[in-house]
Amino acid sequence: MSGDDFLDLPFFEPRHRALVGELDAWARDNTGHAHGGDVDAACRALVRTLGAGGWLNHAIGGAGRTIDTRAICLIRETLARHAGLADFAFAMQGLGSGAISLFGSARQQDAWLPRVASGAAIAAFALSEPQAGSDVAAMQCAARLDGDSYVLDGEKTWISNGGIADFYVVFARTGDGGGEGGRGSRGISAFIVEADTPGFEIAERIAVIAPHPLARLRFDGCRVPFANRIGEEGQGFKVAMATLDVFRTSVAAASLGFARRALDEALRRARARAMFGKTLADFQLTQARLAQMATGIDAGALLTYRAAWMRDAGKRVTKEAAMAKLTATETAQQVIDAALQMFGGQGVVSGETVETLYREIRALRIYEGASEVQLLIIARELLAGEGR
Repeated sequence: MSGDDFLDLPFFEPRHRALVGELDAWARDNTGHAHGGDVDAACRALVRTLGAGGWLNHAIGGAGRTIDTRAICLIRETLARHAGLADFAFAMQGLGSGAISLFGSARQQDAWLPRVASGAAIAAFALSEPQAGSDVAAMQCAARLDGDSYVLDGEKTWISNGGIADFYVVFARTGDGGGEGGRGSRGISAFIVEADTPGFEIAERIAVIAPHPLARLRFDGCRVPFANRIGEEGQGFKVAMATLDVFRTSVAAASLGFARRALDEALRRARARAMFGKTLADFQLTQARLAQMATGIDAGALLTYRAAWMRDAGKRVTKEAAMAKLTATETAQQVIDAALQMFGGQGVVSGETVETLYREIRALRIYEGASEVQLLIIARELLAGEGR
């Protein structure tokens, strides 16, 4: 399944194949936004560009539109192969508005989704907290009903698009969900919080190894209209998990894009690098490593697009999405590390493609559920299946 051969698999329809060809050509001319240190400006520009190109329409559902998981995955893989920040800009528009697409009221969908699709509004998904990352049930951010509003107090952290988003989908505890100390997943609700809402502030901007907008958020008596609650009170955990089931698979797809680009760079390097009167590609050690890289990418692609196809077919994909994310992200890390090794000292020069990919891939093994959490999810699903 080298190159785009994987598109011939029965997971895809003709429209998916056409989509990749069109996006690949478009991305060559439109994703080279050099941020020059101003990542916020570059990200805003990419959102506008993606919106103008019509690509953000694929990131959202709602208003009679169905979320096409395969299309989202193919777009993320293609964009990641070209530019990591372009993939980020696309993905966060989808993740940030996903809860509205899946569970929002008609009013909420009409108010926000067209703006997200056009690039006029930037979205963010605010779930993680300082003490509640992988353990969502440990959430402390609280929302209490007061008249026709909810009042939010607490913090969120590691929030992508933090600082540049026009609105945040925020998850907060609205009741006692049971469990130790009153913690649990049943007492969580989801809210749309506009960036200029009094009582909401960006507490801290967070710099990471692959630059993108990231922040810690603070809510202090932040009053949110009752109409901004997404779904029913106490439904927030379901909203969050359903959203992640879509976009967790797309994280795997982005990993594939990074890995495929790394393999391309490794093949180019191996064919061109002279060594001991031969080329690097002439050595069996290199050939074996390239074979392992290609095989791992194909294995990750099969799991990723199986999960995407299953979700589009209306099947539950909690286990399959976890398998895809685990395999694709861990494999991509190995592939990119191997590619960098083939470049030797040149591979760690700042700005070299493989050096950039090395920084880009690392976070994908952590966000939207770390690899260790994916293992637990897979095991839980297997054990639950044995009892049915």
